Amino acid sequence: MATWNNLDTLASYEKLAGLKNHVDIKEAMAGENGAERVAKYTAPMAEGLSFNYAAKQVDDTVLTALTELAEEAQLAEKFEELYNGAVINTGEKRLVLHHLARRQLGNDVVVDGVNKREFYVSQQEKAADFANKVHAGEITNAAGEKFTTVVQIGIGGSDLGPRALYIALENWAKENGVAKMEAKFISNVDPDDAAAILKSTDLAHALFIIVSKSGTTLETLTNEAFVKDALTKAGLNPANHMLAVTSETSPLAKSDDYLEAFFMDDYIGGRYSSSSAVGGVVLSLAFGPEIFARILNGAAEEDKLAANKNILENPDMLDALIGVYERNVQGYPSTAVLPYSQALSRFPAHLQQCDMESNGKSVNRFGEPVNYVTGPTIFGEPGTNGQHSFYQLLHQGTDIVPLQFVGFKNSQIGMDVVIEDSTSQQKLCANVAAQIVAFACGKKDENLNKNFEGGRPSSIIIGDQLTPESLGALLAHFENKIMFQGFVWNVNSFDQEGVQLGKVLAKRVLAHDTDGALKAYSDLLNI
Repeated sequence: MATWNNLDTLASYEKLAGLKNHVDIKEAMAGENGAERVAKYTAPMAEGLSFNYAAKQVDDTVLTALTELAEEAQLAEKFEELYNGAVINTGEKRLVLHHLARRQLGNDVVVDGVNKREFYVSQQEKAADFANKVHAGEITNAAGEKFTTVVQIGIGGSDLGPRALYIALENWAKENGVAKMEAKFISNVDPDDAAAILKSTDLAHALFIIVSKSGTTLETLTNEAFVKDALTKAGLNPANHMLAVTSETSPLAKSDDYLEAFFMDDYIGGRYSSSSAVGGVVLSLAFGPEIFARILNGAAEEDKLAANKNILENPDMLDALIGVYERNVQGYPSTAVLPYSQALSRFPAHLQQCDMESNGKSVNRFGEPVNYVTGPTIFGEPGTNGQHSFYQLLHQGTDIVPLQFVGFKNSQIGMDVVIEDSTSQQKLCANVAAQIVAFACGKKDENLNKNFEGGRPSSIIIGDQLTPESLGALLAHFENKIMFQGFVWNVNSFDQEGVQLGKVLAKRVLAHDTDGALKAYSDLLNI
């Protein structure tokens, strides 16, 4: 059984800490040295992707130290215990099983007599059967007409991951003839969010999915009531248009208010739930069950790589360890995720939640304060948009921000135009290549306003094209990276107490049970 210790108690970390600024990335990436590094420092990922870390501040000495850290922290053993059903979520005393929703990596996981892999597959099959019947016109509205739109109502992990995946494949699906229904999303309790979606939706031909594990999420239930009111005013019976994705024990599970209910359980956290019914129902309706299965297959193939004990052959663990080196040794406070793919426009937002909600912790798994920094701030936008936005700070700001690029050699749609001897896709790829070198090597100028110091580390995940499989692999890569970093920092990456306090105080405001500053702010807002 693996042992859990704080990072600063590990001998391998003390050795790693002695390697601060060990690599001058500006020198390492210059000329032929840089070309050699690009060829050498790369790790194959699943589904044709590659993780290239040539422009990171590592060399063989640093990689050896990271290997020793991985071994002493027992990262591979902890992952094995996780997918075999150990209680890894210590805060809530729960198993962590989102990998099991994709494929069986280890032993059967049986809880209260239920084989959890069989349970997840049964819900996938239920979602697939329902989606196929909707697409075939076997399940229709009251007038016998097909549903054409699906709207997911959820917040946090019930929205960000599924929304990012849908947007990533929306145009690909249309181009490849597999788009079945338009999907929309309502998340914010701001009434303008729901109103905008409802006003642009043909309610008579729409299905609405209420996603809440507990069945008590205030924002989601408020938006559900908003939608039910709109349906009723349109002369429609909400029960003929609404689905639930929830736990079997929630108040939504057996309600007659829903056309059908699909189940998740407590062992898949919200931000990791895209592989469960949370993502499966909406994506199966939007693209067809076969496409959702392809996403899961890509994720499962990446999960297999994450089980490799050799960090040089485990891109997820390697990426995580380099991130720990940057955060705890180099002292960098944030990381930018920069997808050079418009289809991944909402992927950074999903990773903000997944990473910052998981590892934004100041106590360890046992509730004791830690004496070192943990999760970084995550932000990002697609290139080349970001180049005309916050790249100024990335290039010349006082903080060094490690960069995580994602790029594809080919576009999803294939529609392009040649201008000045190159296509738009070639220009996009040229931009990301140029940015990596510019961040690493900089540009010397006597005019300090035009001087670029360089020395700014980056990595890139590169693939041929964004497909369901490569999207699944990308999703799993980042989920696994976050998991491994949590293991190193000895924090519980699978609870989120930090999101609860604001909810509690908001309920007090609404109940007029306030005093002091809380009352002052509620008065200011005329609540």
